[in-house]
Amino acid sequence: MSGTNYVTQDTFEKMQEELHLLKSIDRPAASKAIAEAREKGDLKENAEYDAAKEAQGLLEAKIKYLEGVIATARILDESSIDSSRVSILTKVTVTNLATKKEVTYQIVSEKEANLKEGKISVTSPIGKGLLGKVVGETAEVSVPAGILKFKIEKISV
Repeated sequence: MSGTNYVTQDTFEKMQEELHLLKSIDRPAASKAIAEAREKGDLKENAEYDAAKEAQGLLEAKIKYLEGVIATARILDESSIDSSRVSILTKVTVTNLATKKEVTYQIVSEKEANLKEGKISVTSPIGKGLLGKVVGETAEVSVPAGILKFKIEKISV
C-alpha cells in the first residue's frame, strides 16, 4: 500500500465504522475463541486452537490494513472538483469506438471501485487512460485484450 488514498467522506466514515467494529467486537471474540480452544487440552494436537489463532492473525492483518488506508486517506470534496477534465470523482460518459456502445463511469479510489455501480478505479487501465481527458477527446486504453478507443462525450460531477 503506498501513497494517498482518495476517498469520499461517506467511504471514509464507512472505513472508520468497519475498523471500530473489528476492534470492539471481532477482536474480543477472536481472543475468546482462542481461550476456549486453549482450555480443551494439548495445544500441539488442537485443530480448534490452530484455527482460532489463524483467524486472529487474519483479523489483525485486516485491522492493520484498514488503519493504514485511513491514515493515508485524503477526503475529496465533491464541490471542488473541476469537471472540465476527467479526474477522480468525476462521472465520464464515453463511447467505445469499436462497439459504438455508450457507458458512464465514475472514477473513484481503489477502495470504492465497484463495476456493477459503474465505479472504476483511478488505477485501473481504463481509469488511467481516461484521466486528464476533455470532452471530444479520444482516449486509447491498453487493456489485456488489446487497445480500446473511447471518445469522451460528457464529464460531470
